[in-house]
Amino acid sequence: MAKSPNAFRTISEAADEVGTPQHVLRFWETKFPFITPLKRAGGRRFYRPQDVVLLKAVKRLLHEDGLTIKGVQRLHREQGLKRLAVYGDPDGAVPFEPEAGAGAPPAAAVPQGSSSIRLRQILAELEGARARLEAVLSRTA
Repeated sequence: MAKSPNAFRTISEAADEVGTPQHVLRFWETKFPFITPLKRAGGRRFYRPQDVVLLKAVKRLLHEDGLTIKGVQRLHREQGLKRLAVYGDPDGAVPFEPEAGAGAPPAAAVPQGSSSIRLRQILAELEGARARLEAVLSRTA
């Protein structure tokens, strides 16, 4: 039986979904503080859907776009998790909320309604395109 898209994944399931060996996921946890799977008793890791999106983003940035570890760290520092997540989930299929206090506007400042949701999706897409363009331009400079 297949798991729900919202179900937590073990490290072996996450590694299969991302297409990367388990030891690489453990290594990335040491280099990228935003990759934080839940750890149960005995150290067993469980990855949320958002964690898997971030892992896919890191893999894409490192292996396909040619960024270094420091480059991905800088991208996270300068643009935040939500923009980074666009690389792992370009369609926005996984709901992704930025870290609490990570520069998100207060709830009262965010307009409500379906049009605001669509505008936020478009903004995330544009920011992702901008980040990809900047990454390409920084490699050619």
